[in-house]
Amino acid sequence: MDGSDKHGTGFIGRNLTAYLIEKNLVSKIYLADKVPPETAWLNEIHKAAIADERVKFKSVNILNEASLEKIFTCEKDGFDFIINCAATTRYGQDNSVYEEGVHRLSLVAARETAKHNHRLYIELSTAQVYSSDKKSSNEESKLNPWTGLAKYKLKVEKELDSISGLNYAILRPAIVYGLGDRQGLTPRLIIGAVYKELHEKMKLLWGRDLRLNTVHVQDVCSAIWHVCQHGKKGDIYNLADKGDTTQGFISQCISDIFGIKHDYFNTVMSNLASLGISSVAEESNEKHMEPWSNACKRDGITNTPLSPYLDQELLYNKHLYVDGSKIERSGFVYNHPNLRVESLREVLQDYVQQGLFPKSLCNGN
Repeated sequence: MDGSDKHGTGFIGRNLTAYLIEKNLVSKIYLADKVPPETAWLNEIHKAAIADERVKFKSVNILNEASLEKIFTCEKDGFDFIINCAATTRYGQDNSVYEEGVHRLSLVAARETAKHNHRLYIELSTAQVYSSDKKSSNEESKLNPWTGLAKYKLKVEKELDSISGLNYAILRPAIVYGLGDRQGLTPRLIIGAVYKELHEKMKLLWGRDLRLNTVHVQDVCSAIWHVCQHGKKGDIYNLADKGDTTQGFISQCISDIFGIKHDYFNTVMSNLASLGISSVAEESNEKHMEPWSNACKRDGITNTPLSPYLDQELLYNKHLYVDGSKIERSGFVYNHPNLRVESLREVLQDYVQQGLFPKSLCNGN
């Protein structure tokens, strides 16, 4: 099977490539991305996968329709599957950034796909499109996106069905973590490291019961392949493990890794903070950046893509409470059914080995 992966050197794209190559599932993969592998902060596993003879990297700005068309026409038999992993993934951006980097980008990719023979186009959306209620959201639940990214992802979803000739499916993952993660749980890990550096207790808003459901990137990759094989036009699947991950569990894992203590502001203090959440986020980020920078300098790290920065959108009292069981009824199995502290340690050790995370902050834990 041939496949084309948009945003192929990003977090999910690199893991998907490694998954497909390791499992020997495809005869050819085209990675379309404007970020070349040499500057994408790849680990050795991902470098080896992308260097495989079955993988071809194409430097493309997906917003450039003429350049994207050349990708589709470079193989006379076309592609069976097109996986759109591309999007502006940073939180707290202006609407214009998401309009261009999420909405327009995805529609350009989808419309070009529709012009060519294909079995399935998969759009990676987000579970943040659901209302942030205290009850689990399935694929039929109320849609009320609560981040800028999710608003534009949902806008894309609603327009896919109007594209003539497009066979598409949509995946809505919860918080994705694993090797190469920078936006999911890794900023929280880095904040834990900062409090180790500061010798202070880590305090959080909203309490331990805030749902922050998760899914391992390897399960996202296997779900993509599962849907490639078994999905049909218009399918929508949530991706969330069975662990019902909470802020409390994540914080305990981080405390165990770094040997720190953590606690929560009470409801009154949290509600007061929410009235000035922009200032709270700014003060918090300022507090975290200097010790992080100092630890990096101490360990000789002069350049790293990692940061403890958390946008205010991620500090809201919003549950990410996701029912990921529908895809299981189609035969899919989550191989990482629960978030485990060992998985988070693997992420950290991988970054330490790349020289991107201070080893001194992991010593003794």
